[in-house]
This record gives sequence, structure tokens and C-alpha cells, in this order.
Amino acid sequence: MTLTSTLRRIGLLANPSAGRRGAGSLATEVASLLRRDGHTVLDLSAADLETARSRVSEAIAAGEIDVLAAMGGDGTVHHAANLCAQAPVALALIAMGTGNDNARHLGIPGRDAATVAQFLASAPERKIDLGRVVAEGRERWFIGVLGAGFDTKVNDRGKTLTRLHGTPRYLAAVALELRTFSGLEYAVTVDGERIDTTAMLVAVGNGPDFGGGMKVCPDAKVDDGLLDVLILHRVSRGEFLSVFPRVFTGGHVRHPKVQILRGTRVLLDSPGIRSQADGEDFLPLPITVEAVPGALTILSR
Repeated sequence: MTLTSTLRRIGLLANPSAGRRGAGSLATEVASLLRRDGHTVLDLSAADLETARSRVSEAIAAGEIDVLAAMGGDGTVHHAANLCAQAPVALALIAMGTGNDNARHLGIPGRDAATVAQFLASAPERKIDLGRVVAEGRERWFIGVLGAGFDTKVNDRGKTLTRLHGTPRYLAAVALELRTFSGLEYAVTVDGERIDTTAMLVAVGNGPDFGGGMKVCPDAKVDDGLLDVLILHRVSRGEFLSVFPRVFTGGHVRHPKVQILRGTRVLLDSPGIRSQADGEDFLPLPITVEAVPGALTILSR
């Protein structure tokens, strides 16, 4: 692909707590470089999520930006993707968090202002799929992986381990939760094929990663129009611990208790369980997830 030379109107959405609170400083440097080169820059950041969402929504509705640069971790990217889904705005993923699962393969590292500014000014656009859930009166979207079960409990536990970050936090939360976890009852339906099972985890992947580099759905692609569904059927705690390290390479999919399905529409239910998506609290089950091809435009490396 060739790089664009067109001047862009760029909105900056920096999570003030990301990058050890360096995202705001980076945004200031990047804005200065972009303006120097003739690009229009709007700072849409805010101290709280709701204010930031409102600023971004208004800028998109008014046609004031061509690109939204999300500077933060997976949470920032997740909320930005929900604002840009099916909108005439390209999302740029600037990795400033501790996990960066989506930005790792779809965006760029966000520590060097000159590199980030050049990316925002000249990177070509690309269409990718999103996962969509219609619930609570509105659409909700995710880029990477939606999970429901053990990973949700781990995600909640991880929020209490404030002295750890990234993968170490996730691993510590796994160890703590596994002491009492023995599986959940699920009904999983993929394009009309229903499976009732007791499982440790069910994950629906538009993309491959969660938890800071865990390739839970290693063959999932964000541009194939499909969702990959992983079911880890019930195993003993000891067996789970033996399988778990393989998730960092995707080797867990060869275990006999791991089942992979692929489709465009997934119905997922487990009594009393909430889902998480892109590492963020999402929606209570039951939910129906659909793959929506080309729902998000991103800037591509």
C-alpha cells in the first residue's frame, strides 16, 4: 500500500492514566508535530470516560475528524471502536497500555512521538470486522475476544491486584480463581449447531488475543467475516494448569478437551454469568454475537 499525502483532521483520545500517565504528554507532542505539518488536530481527551465519549461522538456527528487516535490500552481502544463502528472515521490504535492485545497486531507502539505522528499523518486505511451484540437497547461492539466464564472471574479478580500489571497481574488472578473454580454449564449455538456442556471457558474471537498476549483463538482473523468459538470443556485443576501455559503460543488448541467452531452467529448462555470483551466488562448472558464484516476502518501499518 502507498502512504497518503492528504492532510487529515485528527482527533486525539488519550487515556490520562495510560502509559504510566504518559499518554497525555505524548498526545501534546504528537499534536504539535501534526499541526506543524498542516494537519488539523482536536484534543478530545477528558478526565472521565463519559465526557470523552461525548466529545468524540459530537466530533464524529459534526464531521470534524477523519481519524480518531486512541492512545491507551485495550479499554481505551474498545470504547473508541464502539464510537467509530460503521462511522466515516478511521480508528488509529496507539498502544499505551499494559495488555495492548488489539493494538499489538492492528496498531503501533505509542512511545515515540515522531513515529506516532507519521503514522497518523500517512498510514493507509483498512477495513476490519467487528463482533456485534444488540442488548440493553443499543449495539455493543468488540474488536478482539469476548469471553464468558473463568476469564470473566479472572478479569474481575485482576482489578483488585493493583500492584501488578499486564500479564503478571493476569497470571496471579488465574492462580487465585482456580482454587475454587470447577466449570460452568453452557449452551453454545454456532450457526444453528447447539452444544450443551460443562466447560471452563467459552471465548468468541473476532481477533486472536486476550489477557496480554494469550492466543486464545489463535487462528481468528479480523477480516474473514467469521467468529472463532473456543470451548474448553471441563478438566481437572491440575490438567488446566498443564494446558494453560500453551495459550501463549496457541498450542492449547491441540488438547482433546478444546473444541473450536467457526461461524457468523453465536448464541451464548450460562446462568448468572457476565461476559467481558477486549478486557472490559461487557454484558450479562444470554447474548447473541454476530460478525459484521468491514464494520470498522482502521489506520494500518
